[in-house]
Amino acid sequence: MDQLISILQSISWWVWILIFLLIVALRDIFFQRSHTISHNFPVVGHLRYWLESIGPEMRQYFVANNREELPFNRIERGWIYASAKKENNYEGFGTDRDIYAHQHIFVKNQMMAYKVPDTHINATDKTFLPCAKVMGAYNGRRKPFRPGSIINVSAMSFGSLSAAAVEAMNKGVAKAGAYHNTGEGGLSNYHKQGGDVIFHFGTGYFGVRTPDGNFSMEKMKKLVDENPTIKAIEIKLSQGAKPGKGGVLPGAKITPELAEIRGVEVGKDVISPATHKAFNTVPELLEFIESIANETGLPVGIKGAIGKLEQWEELADLMEKTGKGPDFITVDGGEGGTGAAPPSFADHVSLPWVYGFSSLYKVFLKRKLTERIVFIGSGKLGFPAKAAMAFAMGVDCINVAREAMMSIGCIQAQVCHTNRCPAGVATQNKWLQKGIDIPLKSDRLAQYFMTFRKEFLEITHASGYEHPCQYTMDDIQLNVDDDDLNRSLASSYGYNKAKVPFESMQNLYDCIHLGGKHCENSKE
Repeated sequence: MDQLISILQSISWWVWILIFLLIVALRDIFFQRSHTISHNFPVVGHLRYWLESIGPEMRQYFVANNREELPFNRIERGWIYASAKKENNYEGFGTDRDIYAHQHIFVKNQMMAYKVPDTHINATDKTFLPCAKVMGAYNGRRKPFRPGSIINVSAMSFGSLSAAAVEAMNKGVAKAGAYHNTGEGGLSNYHKQGGDVIFHFGTGYFGVRTPDGNFSMEKMKKLVDENPTIKAIEIKLSQGAKPGKGGVLPGAKITPELAEIRGVEVGKDVISPATHKAFNTVPELLEFIESIANETGLPVGIKGAIGKLEQWEELADLMEKTGKGPDFITVDGGEGGTGAAPPSFADHVSLPWVYGFSSLYKVFLKRKLTERIVFIGSGKLGFPAKAAMAFAMGVDCINVAREAMMSIGCIQAQVCHTNRCPAGVATQNKWLQKGIDIPLKSDRLAQYFMTFRKEFLEITHASGYEHPCQYTMDDIQLNVDDDDLNRSLASSYGYNKAKVPFESMQNLYDCIHLGGKHCENSKE
């Protein structure tokens, strides 16, 4: 034995490398047939797969130019990172965008900008920018809610995101006076860090679920009673990443913690069907909304990606007839988001946000119902100029998902569905999560939101307005095509948004239904 060990120790290191490569070559030629390249080109063929695996990173850092990447290019990501870190987010020597490109937008400034008086709330707080409408006001809900920020965290579940990411986001929205949508994975302890919450549920009814997978009103009432930070409830009809598609949560992923939060069994597969069990028709949906609102006292809204409009028109007709309906509608873009989906869904099913929202808004505008609804936009709107366009089209608030993730460290690795997120944001791997410094990242999300609101207000003032709700479709120009170079949004989409009732920022600040830290400050 000693002699064998001595012989092995006497072999040079480069000989061991050759032996290893020989073993790999023998395996490639004689024992594996699934990969043609490595069979036909043993050893060196493996380089092809390795280079392919790091291709996205190489293109991101060394090949792609500043404006060509999707879903977010380097300039967009850089602006979010710098804004979140309170660093210089300016650019010098003029824009490097092709400002004559198709769909490039222009915000029309006024000759004399809006001048902020010395006594104005924005003279002392340059980031104060709440929603101009109150959720639940028209329908007389017992607990109306005015979002304290026009930018908020979109629906992302604990389970999809890591515990550290969810906790950082909730602490961040508490600091920024915004709200945090739970996503359909239920309300976890990580959502209970002081931030306002919109409780969101889908076809799986996680957190408010009976043992047989139906909706439980008793659990909903108990959840709301025990958690006063829940300010509204959102029913997911569909989402931009995979509208009309259900999902399966494998039993292997269901830990005791997830099982308790979602109301499911440990180790057992959970199926989220493509459609709801609690209702099947539009009248039943309307009745479902009213029953939840009556039992909880909270505003109740719906979320959907937009395609066919017939059922939306039926809903609008019922609202006009009955005087009832959802307090808010979240419109998700077909661009997709953090939810993993087959390319066939993510690339082709449902309309992109601008087409979907404009089509839906006209349905309610035609029936003069827009004043009673808070419209929330969700689809790559986390940049001030895009937000200006959205507000001009009729949006009252925006939700951001991937932009919020980037503010706490996401690097757009696009491996959210693999549980290998290198930034620890979209993974349940404990080691990777440890890279998230929760106090620091919560500060960064809050800073991103406040920088966004500050710059959005500056653009709004440059346009001559006090609040973005005052934007009209004629305030934004859009490049169309070579024959008809430039049009207003009103001309492009064929409508003018309804005027939003607005008196002053001070009235919003003094509102007893105002959410976020501003509401707490106003009570002191």
